[in-house]
Amino acid sequence: MIGFDPLYLMMLAPAMLFAFYASWRTKSRFNEYSQIGSASGVTGAQAANMLLQNHGIYDVKVEPTEGFLSDHYDPSSKTLRLSPDVYRSHSLAAIGVACHEAGHAMQHAHGYGPLAMRSALVPAVNIGSNLSWIVLTAGFLMSGSGLGQTLILGGIALFSLAVVFSLITLPVEYDASARAKREMVAAGIVTHSEQEDAGKVLDAAFLTYVAAAVSSIVTLVYYLLRAGLLGGRSNEE
Repeated sequence: MIGFDPLYLMMLAPAMLFAFYASWRTKSRFNEYSQIGSASGVTGAQAANMLLQNHGIYDVKVEPTEGFLSDHYDPSSKTLRLSPDVYRSHSLAAIGVACHEAGHAMQHAHGYGPLAMRSALVPAVNIGSNLSWIVLTAGFLMSGSGLGQTLILGGIALFSLAVVFSLITLPVEYDASARAKREMVAAGIVTHSEQEDAGKVLDAAFLTYVAAAVSSIVTLVYYLLRAGLLGGRSNEE
């Protein structure tokens, strides 16, 4: 486990290539449809507010934030934060991203179960993801001893929280995009033909979450193999 392991590289390389492709695809789609303005002329911020108000949601703030594609919805403060390229832009890409984030606010308002589960996991995942590699490294350094095996199992359990989080994220993100695609037309923000183009940005972005889930699963399988819990490969090798 300590030092370079060809098995880890061999297992993770395809997932890393997939993640790179998903990131490139998202940026490419966003840049492409950032050049196309909507017929309605509304900005990303206006689109998000229109979607929320169309569902009777008036207690969510929409505000700008820094960064490229740093858009997110914070359920703890009921705040929808949009990046500069989304908040002020009239493009189909901006409207798609803003409506996607508004979709998360709608999930929150309507008690969407997977979103509540993901939010509840955040504190544990933050701790687990930071501690897991420390605990695993200590465990593999002491491999062969009872304490070492206990630490390895503990590290795997901590890392598993991140895997669960990434899996729960998939239906949350898919549903938010589905709501956005449906509701942006119903609210009169875009036409049916424009919705298809705005949706392409969301479809590309969803791939990044799939790639993250695949990477976390592959990493977990690697840890299980090295611990001798799958395939009989011992951590002493």
